[in-house]
Amino acid sequence: MSSVTEQRAPTGDAIVCRGLVKRYADVVAVAGIDLNVRRGECFGLLGPNGAGKTTTIEILEGLKTPDEGEILLLGRAWGKGRDRELREAIGIALQETEIAERLTVEEIVRLFRSLYAKGRGIDETIRLVDLEPKRKTPFLKLSGGQRQRLALACALVGHPEILFLDEPTTGLDPQARHRMWEVVTEFKAKGGTVLLTTHYMDEAARLCDRLAIIDHGKIIAAGTPKALVADLQADQIIEFEPTAAFAADGLATLPGVHAASRKDGHYVLRVQRMGLALPALLAAVEKGGAGIKALATHEPTLEDVFVHLTGRALRDD
Repeated sequence: MSSVTEQRAPTGDAIVCRGLVKRYADVVAVAGIDLNVRRGECFGLLGPNGAGKTTTIEILEGLKTPDEGEILLLGRAWGKGRDRELREAIGIALQETEIAERLTVEEIVRLFRSLYAKGRGIDETIRLVDLEPKRKTPFLKLSGGQRQRLALACALVGHPEILFLDEPTTGLDPQARHRMWEVVTEFKAKGGTVLLTTHYMDEAARLCDRLAIIDHGKIIAAGTPKALVADLQADQIIEFEPTAAFAADGLATLPGVHAASRKDGHYVLRVQRMGLALPALLAAVEKGGAGIKALATHEPTLEDVFVHLTGRALRDD
């Protein structure tokens, strides 16, 4: 594998990493990740807790040092005498930010603004994340969602080229989540690059131009949300739970069914022709001496992609 160097950095890529590895004692948190994030796109790292998402993003941010691998941000590498330039070019919103609890929203945003040679105005940044009514409120008295929005304000105040967001909408109510999505979309529309981690399917589908699914420190699939779902080769998903055990070996060969699997006492069918598959399924279950205890159908999602690739649901820990 050729070395990633500052001279060879692809001009169309904001983030490049090759062979990224991070170990903690005997645990391999990141197991050889290769990644390219294009300038002006939103790229998502999707996976359950403990998959390696946060470790990966913290290495890219320069907060952790990899045991192996090479990284370029905007054609520059950490530890090559240009770290100050990189700090000026990126904004970071962590899952949790430790801030002096008695400082107000305005004081915190002003503090973060002072770290950058150039950036947004304090008032503009506070308005951007809808925290104007709370600008004189101490951090101690902010709700969890307000703290998340404040973290985003601190990431945006330096007017970064790359925005790193680690689980940006965890704990937010639906209205706050949608506002956060709007801010991210506006940032990207103005040419910014976003790398986010999330375990919310709707968030990944809504925001990400491309994404990578991470499991056990490895990328197991990557592409656009639409392409990843299309790989399931299914128009509908049928999930059902039988009333009793029955011979289910033939489910995958039923008319209109592309594939079938079993998980935790229920069955999942990837269906291409529902009109054929559903009657055939009911007949097969009856023939096997059982009935249907519960049945549901839905269009395939990224959650179904993850289950197909790993055999478990995304939020299984």
